[in-house]
Amino acid sequence: MKRAIGVIDSGVGGLTVVSELMRQLPKEKLIYVGDTARCPYGPRSKEEVQQFTWEMVDFLLEKDIKMLVVACNTATAFTLDSLKKHLSIPVIGVIQPGARAAIKFTKNNCIGIIGTEGTIRSHAYTDALKNIKAELDIYAKACPMFVPMVEQGIMEGPKAIQVVKEALLPMMKQKQMDTLILGCTHYPLLKSTIQSVVGTNVTLISSSEETARETSTILEMQHLLNHTEVFPIHQFYTTGDLEMFMQISERIFKERNLQMITIKKAVLHQMQDSK
Repeated sequence: MKRAIGVIDSGVGGLTVVSELMRQLPKEKLIYVGDTARCPYGPRSKEEVQQFTWEMVDFLLEKDIKMLVVACNTATAFTLDSLKKHLSIPVIGVIQPGARAAIKFTKNNCIGIIGTEGTIRSHAYTDALKNIKAELDIYAKACPMFVPMVEQGIMEGPKAIQVVKEALLPMMKQKQMDTLILGCTHYPLLKSTIQSVVGTNVTLISSSEETARETSTILEMQHLLNHTEVFPIHQFYTTGDLEMFMQISERIFKERNLQMITIKKAVLHQMQDSK
């Protein structure tokens, strides 16, 4: 199947999922839309997030995608059920894969979750974790400063360390926490900074690897894998600043061939009807 996999995110964070998809599924073409002009989604209402998400989805549906990956935790929390209900193609989010990975790695059943205000407010991760393993101790905290910092290209250094320390100080008092879910796809870009703050005894969980693995499984089960020997040219779209998007893309894909990627400005048509 030469049709592409569509990937959406509120900004650049979903590129961490794309990087893992490229690694695990090198023959699959990816079309990515990052809504950087309206990022972050975390402080927005559920209705706004749903509207913006559907606008990105409609943009991708015009390109005849064969599968949709919602590489944004806030959008996953607020729109995944609706997307699955209304779309005829497979749809996966990043919350369930992240929850499964955390449960696999925790040794003492004490798991922390950091995410945007919307993701934490939705309790989507807590519900996903508890549905799998009810006896977990869970600590959840919103970190609203992280996404804007990443979108500005600040991922390490004194300022990043200060912001992360101030945000995570309450969680660091939970000495028994041995696993921390990075409940936003922007957060893996701060992974080294976060790890330095929480210490090496805490395992950081990014849903990127698990999401890519689940994508591969679904494509295989539904006979949608691309078996061609020709490696694809991926298409990346941003609704915001093209130069900043390209700079951050280069940092994420520093070990990959950027000639395999075209980056363009996306113009999203406002949704006319409520899904």
